[in-house]
Amino acid sequence: MAEVTAAMVKALRDQTGAGMMDCKSALTETAGDIEVAVDWLRKKGLAKAAKKAGRVAAEGLVGVATVVEGAGARGAVVEINSETDFVARNEAFQSFVSEVAKIALSVGGDTQKTASAKFPGTGNPVSDEVTNLVAKIGENLAFRRAAGVAVETGVVAAYVHNQTAPGLGKVGVLVALESAGDKEKLETLGRQLAMHIAATKPLALTETELDSALLDRERAIHAEKAAQSGKPEAVIQKMVEGGMRKYYEEVVLLHQLFVIDGQTRVSKVLEQAAKDVGAPVTLKAYQRFALGEGIEKETSDFAAEVAKAAGSN
Repeated sequence: MAEVTAAMVKALRDQTGAGMMDCKSALTETAGDIEVAVDWLRKKGLAKAAKKAGRVAAEGLVGVATVVEGAGARGAVVEINSETDFVARNEAFQSFVSEVAKIALSVGGDTQKTASAKFPGTGNPVSDEVTNLVAKIGENLAFRRAAGVAVETGVVAAYVHNQTAPGLGKVGVLVALESAGDKEKLETLGRQLAMHIAATKPLALTETELDSALLDRERAIHAEKAAQSGKPEAVIQKMVEGGMRKYYEEVVLLHQLFVIDGQTRVSKVLEQAAKDVGAPVTLKAYQRFALGEGIEKETSDFAAEVAKAAGSN
């Protein structure tokens, strides 16, 4: 069985909000598997939330670009990673990410098309320019991904959190609002929604867009937790459905409470906005890129390494 370390206990506590001893017990019972331990805690009713942040470790920049096209608009977001945060402050790197965002915009946010597109000034594919930039900066770089949104009538609003330069930062969000209403008011609403998305990290726009495997796992957890109550089956089913509704309110964008006022569902915000802008408003799509999400980067305790080295001499 894997040794349960203090670091593992802390990591599980950060993810679940459960007590230190409960986290240690969970890891002991699940042979040190943190993901399984999360479910173990939730089944025991000891974890505070189903939602947990992705492991963010990679450095670099997220870049966004938008363009107005007649009555409509398009937007693209890209992520380019580096080894250290110092590179994010390098003007050459910033300029490169901005240019790649524009290229992604021209190909609809397709990752492969962006990587193979010709870079202005050199004619080389973007993927080759990344390699060339590695030689100039002296640090490993990687073009990770791109995505785009568009509407034929309406606006595409953008928001960048922790901005280091115009259109560049740690988190980039695009919101596509379809409407024939007042553009200026739509832009304001779109930016507010983008800020909301940056803060709440929704997993999907609607329930139907959620991953089925994720829903099966969530339902199983609620079912086992409800079964421990010892109540009749009919009551248990209602408890499960109640748990799922709460889950939707946490991770589905249209069901979330709008962070701007803290009391109105996003779906209702869109309904109310129709009166303000003078036409129906539909949130067609969104994209949220957080720098390094899902990438696990090895970390080390420098002091511990020095002490270990000293002890070996």
